[in-house]
Amino acid sequence: MNENHKYDDIIHLPHHVSARHPQMSLWNRAAQFAPFAALTGHREAVRETARLTDSFQELNEDQKALLDERLRLIQEHLSENPEIEAVYFQPDGRKSGGAYVTFRGAVKKIDLYRRQILFTDGTALPTERLRSIEGRLFHHS
Repeated sequence: MNENHKYDDIIHLPHHVSARHPQMSLWNRAAQFAPFAALTGHREAVRETARLTDSFQELNEDQKALLDERLRLIQEHLSENPEIEAVYFQPDGRKSGGAYVTFRGAVKKIDLYRRQILFTDGTALPTERLRSIEGRLFHHS
């Protein structure tokens, strides 16, 4: 049985190399077959959706009392611009929730009307978002 195939006459010929066109690099050849990104921004949207946020945790009465005491102590020592480390909740600008952030700085003022701690560098932290306050001021005997 002599089966004749369509390409039998050329199947064993050497691969053609053009004299006129330079050979394409493997990188560029592979790029031809890369997936097409028809939906611009889709990858970023998926990443944003997958990004986790924390939820705001309400303080219990003991935690609130401790914060109030520490704010009062800071108020008494404002002339010294006490250095503190405050952990507070920062809402996320893009989705529900947020993150707990630590800020270190020297306190300039406690604005009771606006309910903010103002720092010497201009930062203002809302007191209702505070989680904790630490500093040497609270550990003096």
